[in-house]
Amino acid sequence: MTLFRSLFPVVGFLLSMACIPAVMADRVSVTVSHDLMAARPAETIVLRFAEVRARLPDVRLDHVQVRRADTGAVVAAQVTNFDPDDRRALYDDLVWQHDFAAGETSATFLIETTDAPVPPFQSKVFARHVPERLDDFAWENDRMAHRAYGPGLDTPAAGKSQMISSGMDYWSKRVRYPIVDRWYLKGHDAYHIDSGEGVDNYSVGTNRGVGGLGVWHQGALRPSHNWSTARVLANGPIRAVFELDYAPWDAGNGVMVRETKRFTVDAGLNFDRIESTFHLEGAESVEIAVGLSFTQALQPIITQNAEQDWIGDWSTYPASGGQLGTTVMLAPGASHGFAEDATNRYILTRVRDGATLTHFAGGGWTRSGDFSSQQDWENYVQAFAVRLRHPLTLSLDPLP
Repeated sequence: MTLFRSLFPVVGFLLSMACIPAVMADRVSVTVSHDLMAARPAETIVLRFAEVRARLPDVRLDHVQVRRADTGAVVAAQVTNFDPDDRRALYDDLVWQHDFAAGETSATFLIETTDAPVPPFQSKVFARHVPERLDDFAWENDRMAHRAYGPGLDTPAAGKSQMISSGMDYWSKRVRYPIVDRWYLKGHDAYHIDSGEGVDNYSVGTNRGVGGLGVWHQGALRPSHNWSTARVLANGPIRAVFELDYAPWDAGNGVMVRETKRFTVDAGLNFDRIESTFHLEGAESVEIAVGLSFTQALQPIITQNAEQDWIGDWSTYPASGGQLGTTVMLAPGASHGFAEDATNRYILTRVRDGATLTHFAGGGWTRSGDFSSQQDWENYVQAFAVRLRHPLTLSLDPLP
C-alpha cells in the first residue's frame, strides 16, 4: 500500500467517500494505445482474463476492479464467462471502456484485487428472449435497440402477424436507460407511438432490416427462416453477448446453409458487432449478401462506400418525426461489390464452409440528440470505419 499512497495521496480519502472496497497490493498496469489523433469515444477495452490470472493468480470475478492510473478513479468493468458450467471458472474477458480525447493516444489503467466484493455497476446494455411476444429476441444499449424474429412468429398462434423473416428490426431511442422491457409491457401498438422515450418507427417485414443477410444466388436473395434457438452469454453492464441459430436452408443448386450469429453489443456505440459462422453442405463457399432495407415513401437517400465497405440509408419519418440513418458495414476489405432488389441494398462477400463473417449494423436518429443531419451520421460512420482499421494495442506490466 505504501507505493500506491505515494502515487496517489488522495486515494484513501476518495475511497472512503465513494465506499469503494479497500485495495490490496496486488495489481497489474495496462497501457492502452492507438495511432489515431482523432477522438475515440466509448472505446471498449478487452483483456483476456487468462492474462490477468497469469499475473494475479488469486484474482476472483467479484474481487477485481479497474482504476485509472492518472486520477485513481474506479472505472466500470465487467468479467465475462461464456461457459458458467465449467467448474474451472476460467472466465473469458475483462472488459471496460475509455473515451479517448482527440490527441490522446494512450491511457493507463490499474487492475487490482480487493478485500471486499466490488458492487455491480449500473448496466447500459440488455438482451433477452421475449417469449411473450411470439419469440422475439430483443437487445439494446444506451443508444439504440433492436429485435430479431423467432420461431413463435411462424406459427398459427401468431395470427395475422405470422411471418417468416430473418430481418433485423431497429428501435429509435431518446433516452440512455433501458427501455426494452417497458416497451413490451406497453403492448404492440403502443411502442409505435413516441411518448418521450423513442419509438419503433422502422419497418422490416420480410426485408433485411438493418443487417439481415442471405445467400446471393443467381441475382436473387435466398434468406433463412426465423432464428430457431437463442442463448445469452453476457448481459452487462458494459457488454452484452448472445447467439442466434438459424436452421439449415436451401441456398440453391442443392446447397444447404446453416448459420450461427454472435452479437456483441457495447455501451456507447451506435453499431453492434455481428459474427456469422456458416456451415455448408454441397458447396465449398457461397456468396453472402448483407442487407439494408428501405421504404420509398420515406424518401431514402442511399449511400454506398466501397472504400470503407459499408452501405447506408437516410430516411425521413413524417409520422414520428425526425430522420433515421441506418448502416451495415463489413470488416475492412471484406466486400467485393453491391447488389439490390426492390426494397433492399446489399453489400456482397464470399464465405467458405466453417468460416466466420464479421459485420456491423447500427443507426442514428436525429431525435436522439446525438445526430443532427445525414452528414453528422455519415461522419460518425466514417470515423467508426477508421477505428476498425486502427485497433487498440495493450501492454501489460508486470510480465506473467
